[in-house]
Amino acid sequence: MELTQEFEQAVATSKTLPEKPSNEILLQLYSLYKQATEGDATGDGPSNPFDFVAKAKHNAWEEQKGKSKEDAMKEYVALVQRLKG
Repeated sequence: MELTQEFEQAVATSKTLPEKPSNEILLQLYSLYKQATEGDATGDGPSNPFDFVAKAKHNAWEEQKGKSKEDAMKEYVALVQRLKG
């Protein structure tokens, strides 16, 4: 199966996991997804300093900076496979 197809299947699977992942894992999934679909994060993040969720998401995505879209897809697929059990 092609990497893009595997990634799309993993995205669908991530929405039907047997149990909800921890916030840390959710941030990891989010940041890998954003890196795989959009590339490096741009801008300074949310303008509201009290929007802690948006800030955490942006920071997690920033940590993926420089990672290729393909590597992000592979890591996302591997993480969903682990969570699926």
